[in-house]
Amino acid sequence: MDDLWCVAVAIFQLWVFVVVFFIMFPAMFGLSLGVTGVYIQILVKILEWATVRIQRGRQEQSSVPVPLHTGIIERASGSMQEQMGQLRRSQPTAAGEFCLSDAMYFCKKGLESIVDDQVTQLFSSEELASWNLLTRTNQNFYYISLRLTIIWGLGVFVRYCILFPLRIALAIIGLSWLVIGTTVVGFLPECSVKNWLSELVHLTCYRICARGLSATIHYHNKENRPKKGGICVANHTTPIDVVILANDGCYAMVGQIHGGLMGVIQRSMVRSCPHVWFERSEMKDRHTVTSRLRDHIAAKTKLPILIFPEGTCVNNTSVMMFKKGSFEIEGTIYPVAIKYDPRFGDAFWNSSKYNMVSYLLRMMTSWAIVVNVWYLPPMTIQDGEDAAQFANRVKSAIAHQGGLLDLSWDGELKRGKVKDSLKEEQQKIYSKIIVGQNGIAPPETCSQRKEDQ
Repeated sequence: MDDLWCVAVAIFQLWVFVVVFFIMFPAMFGLSLGVTGVYIQILVKILEWATVRIQRGRQEQSSVPVPLHTGIIERASGSMQEQMGQLRRSQPTAAGEFCLSDAMYFCKKGLESIVDDQVTQLFSSEELASWNLLTRTNQNFYYISLRLTIIWGLGVFVRYCILFPLRIALAIIGLSWLVIGTTVVGFLPECSVKNWLSELVHLTCYRICARGLSATIHYHNKENRPKKGGICVANHTTPIDVVILANDGCYAMVGQIHGGLMGVIQRSMVRSCPHVWFERSEMKDRHTVTSRLRDHIAAKTKLPILIFPEGTCVNNTSVMMFKKGSFEIEGTIYPVAIKYDPRFGDAFWNSSKYNMVSYLLRMMTSWAIVVNVWYLPPMTIQDGEDAAQFANRVKSAIAHQGGLLDLSWDGELKRGKVKDSLKEEQQKIYSKIIVGQNGIAPPETCSQRKEDQ
C-alpha cells in the first residue's frame, strides 16, 4: 500500500512539474514550446482520416443515411424591390395601384420565416459537414467501423482524463493569479509602474487561461492593434473572446457588475486598471453609459475599451446589428474580426441553453480552440454620417474580413419580439414601391393596355 502511495505522489509531482515549468511559465512570457502546434497537426490528420472513412462507409452501407444539407430553404437573393419587381413584370400595374402578386412575395417570406427564420438559427450551434469525433456533434453519425469507434473512445479518454484535469488546473491558476495580482497592484499609488504591473498581471493571466483551453490563435495585421484612447469593437461568439483578444494586448473591459465569483474578479480587476463597470440600473441609461465611455477615451493614457456591439453571442457564422451607442462617442474605432475553426470544438455560447459553468466544461473537454483574429485599420465617423450608418459600415468591414454573413437583425430578438421600428421600416419600403418611388416602374400600365385595345 505504501508503494502505491509513493508511486501516486511521484506521478502527481511529475504532473505539477510539467504544468508549472512546461506550460505555465512559457505562457507567462508569451513563449511556446510547439507542443500545441504538433497536437493540432495530429488532430487535423485524425479528423481528415475520420472524414474519409465516414464518407466511404456511407457509400458501402446503403442503410446509413446521408446528412441533410445545412440550409433547409434556398432563399432568393436580392432586396424587396428587386424580388417584387420581378413578380410585377408579369402583371404590369400603374403607379399607386396595388398588385395581387405583391401578396405572393409576403406569403413566401412568411412561410420561409416559419420553417427556418434567419434569426433563430444564429443562436444554435454551427452545423458541421462531417463529424469531428466529439460526442455532442454526432447527430448524423452512425456506426461505420470498429477502428473509427476505437479512435472515438481513445479521444474521450484523452479529452476527459488527460486534457480536462490539466485545463482545470491552468484555469484555477490563471484566475487566482488575476485576483491576487490585481489586488496587490491595486494598493500601489497611481504611477507608470502601477500601470505597467497591471498590464503584466492581466497579460500573464489571460495567457495562462488561453493555454488552459489549448488555444491556437493566429493574429493578422498586428500593425492595426488598438491603441490607447480608442475603442476596440469585435463580433461576439463567446465570453472567451475576451481571453482571445487580451492574450495579445490589454483592454479596459465594459460590462455590468455581477455578484459571486464574477463579482470578486471584477472588484479585484478594477483596483489596478480603470475598467468600466455599471450597475444594472445604469446599463439601461444610455446617456450615463455614453458619458462614462467618453470620459474614459478622453484620457489618451488609458487602455483601449473593448466592446462587443452586438450585445449577445452569435454562432460564428454571421454578424448581427451593432448597437450605435459606442459609435456615438467621437473617438477612433479599431475593428477586429474573430473567426473560430469549428472542426476542433463549438466555441459558441448558447446562454439560453447552457449556464456559464456547463459551457466552460464543454469547452474544456473539446479538442482545442483554434481561432483567427484580424486587426482592421482604424475607422472614424465621416462627414454627414450618423452613428447608425457608422456602425453598419464597421460591421460590414468585420463581416467581410472574417468571412461572416452581414445581417441587419438586432440580437435582442434572441429574447424579445420584433421591434415596431423594424416593421415600420418594411412598411415604408413597400409604400414607396406602391407609389413608384423605388425604381419599379412598369413598362406598360393597365390604362395604356386598354387604350391599345
